Parts: sequence; C-alpha cells; structure tokens
Amino acid sequence: QVQLVESGGGLVQAGGSLRLSCAASGRTFSSYAMGWFRQAPGKAREFVASISWSGGRIYYADSVKGRFTISRDNAKNTVYLQMNSLKPEDTAVYYCAARTSPVATTTEGGMDYWGKGTLVTVSS
Repeated sequence: QVQLVESGGGLVQAGGSLRLSCAASGRTFSSYAMGWFRQAPGKAREFVASISWSGGRIYYADSVKGRFTISRDNAKNTVYLQMNSLKPEDTAVYYCAARTSPVATTTEGGMDYWGKGTLVTVSS
C-alpha cells in the first residue's frame, strides 16, 4: 500500500508560480512511475505530467508544456510539480498518483494510488 500526501497548493495571481510536493510512503517509491493530474470545477480529471522511476522519461500535457516541470527525489520519496506562468485556467485540484510500474503513463487508468489532492487557485 502506498500513501500519497500533496502539499503546496494555494492562491496565486496569474503569472505567478507555485511548487507542489507529493510525499509518498513505502520503500518501493523509487521503482514507481509518478504523475500529476488535475480536476477543474465542473470538468473531468485530466493528465498534467508524469515521470518514470528514474526521471529519464517525462511527459507533459500540451496545455502545461514549457510552463510546468515535474521532478522527483527518490531519496526523499517525493515528487514535485513546479508551476510557472500560471493562468486562471490552471485553477484546479491537483492530484498526485503512483503507478506500480517503473514506466510512466499519461492515462488516469494506468495509475494505482492517488492522493487526496491540493487546491490551486489562480486569480486574474
């Protein structure tokens, strides 16, 4: 069993930055691919970014490419999402997810464990 706890959400003005963190329990974190997804009010949850176990393979949604950066520190069992140049349309609950495979995926169904989410609000 893996527990994921997100932090770092909050209110920021458009153009600003936030860094989300996701702390994972368990000794197998380094062998898992990780991902970030988000759900805006009234919309379905969508893929944001994912990273393979080693960090060697990374994927981004087109909507965040060039603005967001996913990274991980396996020694700290933590995955990060650095969000720059934030836009009002980035407002959402952001979820961290883990996959019991070292291979990263962009699909929600490919993830096995989920955090409870952290709210990011971007004001215009």
